[in-house]
Amino acid sequence: MTKHRWKWVAGLSLLLITFVAITVTQPSSWKPLISAQFPGGEWVDGETLSGWMEGASPEILVLLDVRTPEEYAMSHLRGAQPVDPSNPNVEGLSIPADATVVVYCSIGYRSAAIVEELKDAGIDDVYNLEGGLFDWANRDRPVYRGDKRVREVHPFNRWWGLLLKRERRARTSGDDR
Repeated sequence: MTKHRWKWVAGLSLLLITFVAITVTQPSSWKPLISAQFPGGEWVDGETLSGWMEGASPEILVLLDVRTPEEYAMSHLRGAQPVDPSNPNVEGLSIPADATVVVYCSIGYRSAAIVEELKDAGIDDVYNLEGGLFDWANRDRPVYRGDKRVREVHPFNRWWGLLLKRERRARTSGDDR
């Protein structure tokens, strides 16, 4: 291959790597992959959910956090109910018939599975938070530990934590960063 072609291939490779790196480091960019596996789920963006939480609509809003207890304890959306992602007990949730339900996790994968289960259980007005808690926090929307507003979000693990802005990424036990 000529020197000129090597430059072209190297430049194209660098462009492709940059595109992939930027794309996969945005929590909301995982939506197409998640939707492919869970095609029946509906999504709500953070701006819309923020309006709902401020009382713009709907009348009854139920927030379900489907992360681990450790993740939930670090921070969550105000008023969110924790739900065990490995054993969600959808039938045991007390959700009013006229409620709008928003389910979230770190980026939207675990919550997509729960949205599907809730729909199968007959709950129709249910949404997955686009980009999950990572995107929510990265856009400087409020997260809480109990009633106290905090900045940190549990990173799930070292690699998924790269989807969080550094200042939002909580240090966890066993973290070697």
